[in-house]
Amino acid sequence: MNGRVSCGSNCRPAPLPELRVVEISDRIAGGYCGKLLTDAGAQVRKIEPPQGDWLRSYSAGCAPVAGGDAPLFSYLNAGKQSLTFAPDSERWRAELAAADVVVVTADRARAEALGIDPRRLLADSPRAVVVTISDFGWSGPYAGRAASELTLQAWAGSPGFRGDPAGPPISIGGDLGEYMGGVYAAFGALAVRRRVERGGPGEHLDLSMLEAMTAMQSSEWLHSQLLRRPPIRRTLEVPSIEPAKDGYIGITMVTGQQWLDFAAMVECPQLEENEQLRFQIGRWEHRDFIRAQIGPWLAERTVAEVVELGQLFRLPIAALGNGSTIRDTEYVRERGAFVPNPAGFHQPRPPWLMSVCAPAPPRATAAAGADDGRPPWPPRENPQEVQPPDLPLQGVRVVDLTAFWAGPAATHLLAAFGADVVKVESIQRPDGIRYSGGMRTDVDDWWEYGWVFHAMNTNKRSVTLDLGSTEGRGAFLALAAGADVVIENFSPRVMDQFGLTAEVLLQANPRLVVARMPAFGLDGPWRDRVGFAPTMEQIAGLAWVTGLPETPPITPRGACDPLAGVHAAFAVLAALSFAERTGTGQLVELPMLETVLNATAIQAIEHEVFGVTLGRRGNRGHGGSIQNVYRCAGPDDDWIAVTVRDDRQWRALIDLMGHPHWCDEALSTAAGRAQSADDIDRRLAAWFAGQPRDAAVERLAGAGIPAAPVVSPSLVTENPQLLARGFFERLEHASVGGALYPCPPFALLAGQDRWLRRPPPRLGEHNGEVLRERCGLTDEQLATLARNGVIGTRPKGL
Repeated sequence: MNGRVSCGSNCRPAPLPELRVVEISDRIAGGYCGKLLTDAGAQVRKIEPPQGDWLRSYSAGCAPVAGGDAPLFSYLNAGKQSLTFAPDSERWRAELAAADVVVVTADRARAEALGIDPRRLLADSPRAVVVTISDFGWSGPYAGRAASELTLQAWAGSPGFRGDPAGPPISIGGDLGEYMGGVYAAFGALAVRRRVERGGPGEHLDLSMLEAMTAMQSSEWLHSQLLRRPPIRRTLEVPSIEPAKDGYIGITMVTGQQWLDFAAMVECPQLEENEQLRFQIGRWEHRDFIRAQIGPWLAERTVAEVVELGQLFRLPIAALGNGSTIRDTEYVRERGAFVPNPAGFHQPRPPWLMSVCAPAPPRATAAAGADDGRPPWPPRENPQEVQPPDLPLQGVRVVDLTAFWAGPAATHLLAAFGADVVKVESIQRPDGIRYSGGMRTDVDDWWEYGWVFHAMNTNKRSVTLDLGSTEGRGAFLALAAGADVVIENFSPRVMDQFGLTAEVLLQANPRLVVARMPAFGLDGPWRDRVGFAPTMEQIAGLAWVTGLPETPPITPRGACDPLAGVHAAFAVLAALSFAERTGTGQLVELPMLETVLNATAIQAIEHEVFGVTLGRRGNRGHGGSIQNVYRCAGPDDDWIAVTVRDDRQWRALIDLMGHPHWCDEALSTAAGRAQSADDIDRRLAAWFAGQPRDAAVERLAGAGIPAAPVVSPSLVTENPQLLARGFFERLEHASVGGALYPCPPFALLAGQDRWLRRPPPRLGEHNGEVLRERCGLTDEQLATLARNGVIGTRPKGL
């Protein structure tokens, strides 16, 4: 059980076989939410218009789709049933009334047009979970505005800190935000469903895509506040994606020690001398010097040679992948990470593997309306009385061994929804994100100022245990014996060395969900490789589609950390549901790379089906939209993100520009605009250069055109929409004082007054409280553990 668990065995049950889901979606986020639930065994019925969801004919590479459904649609919808009943018809209402979960991608106005009123639905079906996914959520000053992936990224601060200042801000390529919104929605549905199964009420989960995307940046406003830095501006990692002898190599340096090891690997001792270079923020200022030093060394070596050396030095270094190469990687081949879709292509398997359960295999994609003849589900029996609305995960006990960003993002979400999360560190090795990327030198407790740590560890309690000691392991096993979930994201060998394998933990607690989040799986050819989110983004193709066509690819800068974290939280809830129904716990394996492969699936799929390798298009995106980031008038570095999706938005833009002579009839259709896209882009750049940014944003928004200012991620706390929705909550921390912390991307639940109930913990802050309560230790025993360095509140040696 400690090795990789196989996927797709027909003899093993799916974790969620009884869950009924109705999906009403016309965007990737809703389709991906439904896909995740389908993979976990849920019965998903997709209601679409008679002509079918528009994604049935969508190709990112603009390849013609004829004689069937687009491969992306088949990837998202394999195994779902398709219904085409009219909105608010008797059958439509019957389907919604019998569903456990209803997923709708619509703002309030669109939902009303579809006859969907969550309040009415919950009045009729008090145990339903209604998840609405919309650009800005159902409340706030921007709730009715048009938006796109690009403009939401701009509002969220993502392009505002990515790219060389000599050029434009750079958005993340692909539709990564859509996948983030989809997995958040799936998690929220399972969390509230758990409460329903215990007699609690259903809920309307109002998800904001803007908030989901804001959660993908590393809370840079806390970086500015805690480290007393000015707002973050555009930079690139140094080194990052660099040319080697035969292609690009992806290099990621997170810790100071990794920088020193890298300097040794590239035989440049002068890189060790300047201590500023141990932090990314310092390396940007010396970028020309660094590249001059490492460039000749890289130019003499192939990508394969650099990767091999990197592994010897245990550094996160990887070859870049794209749609034409992803399926041929050693990892994918030997781990069987892609599986056949009945539509005739291969797709990534679900990004979780379980030792007792298995995902449902990909099944055929239903034609529009193919299941109209199926009878509606019989109504569920509802209890006469519904219990008060506790937090959905109240009573769930989680032992959290995770570190850095991805793992803590998983437990951050579990804790926000009510789980009791005990974070386990050690004074020998505190969570490295407490001080990676910069630190305060003017305070005694400098390890308490890490901004990503602060953002991702609210609502948790902290315990320090030296798991290398007999006493520390004993206390940890006692914690695990009384827990529902143990979750860790070390490299696989770490837990093995501690003797705390899944077998050992499950012997102590057979109902336990043991979630492990290795970068590259628990076995296989890359088991012992080091990798962080940028490494996954480089391997899985996300970096390949991020950046300008004429420059090297750009790493998205860790956005896949929270993506992996939310996927892990979803899989944990699926396994927990199974454990609570059957009494059987299990190992859940969550390779970070496979999470990212699921979000970049379209690249490998479109290459296999159409022979197209998607590449970098700057901020212009894939598909048929006219969009870019344009420089605006003014002395500041002001840029505006704009998307024109359809003929109506194009006509509105022409009206705003005063019908310039070049906007002739040939551009009135999407096909005509596609033929002249480069010329249109140049002319729009010239027009926006004379427009003040903020005024232009408001004029375009008023005309129904997606537009947003490109802002620094440090300044998103000034966003009126995020403030109105309560995405930030203030907490008082004993070291840093008051600060604004991010919340889950949902409106508050019914009866809830806040998401965040306690600040991020100081190191070992709750040693006595937790170890007395959970392990039965006495004051004398605690004192002995402290003397022996098994527990403590300061990093060892300080």
